[in-house]
Amino acid sequence: MADDSVNCEAASRPENDDKDSESGQNGGASTESQSLSKRQRKKLLKQQKWEEERELRKQKRKERKQQRRLQRQNHHQEEEEEGGEAQAVRKRPRREVTPSSLRLVVDCSFDNLMLIKDVRKLHKQIQRCYAENRRASHPVQFYLTSLGGQLKQSMDEKDKGWVNWKDISIKSEHYSEVVAKEDLVYLTSDSPNVLEELDQKKAYVIGGLVDHNHHKGITFERAKELGIDHAQLPLSSFVKMNSRKVLAVNHVFEIILAYLEKGSWQEAFFTVLPQRKGAVAVDKDGKTVQEKEEEDSGSDSDPDTPEQTEKRT
Repeated sequence: MADDSVNCEAASRPENDDKDSESGQNGGASTESQSLSKRQRKKLLKQQKWEEERELRKQKRKERKQQRRLQRQNHHQEEEEEGGEAQAVRKRPRREVTPSSLRLVVDCSFDNLMLIKDVRKLHKQIQRCYAENRRASHPVQFYLTSLGGQLKQSMDEKDKGWVNWKDISIKSEHYSEVVAKEDLVYLTSDSPNVLEELDQKKAYVIGGLVDHNHHKGITFERAKELGIDHAQLPLSSFVKMNSRKVLAVNHVFEIILAYLEKGSWQEAFFTVLPQRKGAVAVDKDGKTVQEKEEEDSGSDSDPDTPEQTEKRT
């Protein structure tokens, strides 16, 4: 009996010890919690809340990012629409284009008569002719004949894209081998014939020569040698100029394009001729406005009477 009571006591002792241990731990935690200050507890709670809301914040950031992306896309689209409208306003209305059956030929057979600097000037004039014809309301059938020598070399070096030019016939042959003789009319200021109207069935030849008057009359002589028609533009009938009547290749070309559009030689001349030429309009009598005013003012003054003459003497 004594042994059994001892064993019972021994068996119950560990259980009591465990309770004491657990009680001690809880008491330690409670003590630790009680040992934290109010500020520290507040901070701890805040940190716990921060951790709990981590996923929620992540989702909100994702939504805001997506919203900003949509706003940028909408803004960009609005800018494009506004830019397109502005560009449409700035863009000049496209003119109706009615191609002409009239042929204009630039004769490049004078290559050996020019210095390289003059050949380059001719090259630029041809470029201008091509550009003006491309944007003309009545573009002509443009021919470039006898291309070779210095001019072709200049074009190859300075404007390699010429081989891709559109709406132009570029030939190495002479124009007389490209167009029938009866259709040819050489435009030269030395011709006694004045061109009043343009014939849509004809091919008008412009001499591709920049010579500063070193070879005066050569285009007229070439036309006579070939036995083809020749004429000069009616410049003197509408314009009086300070300089010589010989015009650059591109000026002749542009005047014809302007005439096809406006139907008036005078408008065509004053649209194209540069100011340095000192062009002044003349009437049917070939007199400028200033000359006519001077004549009118002179005729308005009455001659002296005999009595007035005697008084002055």
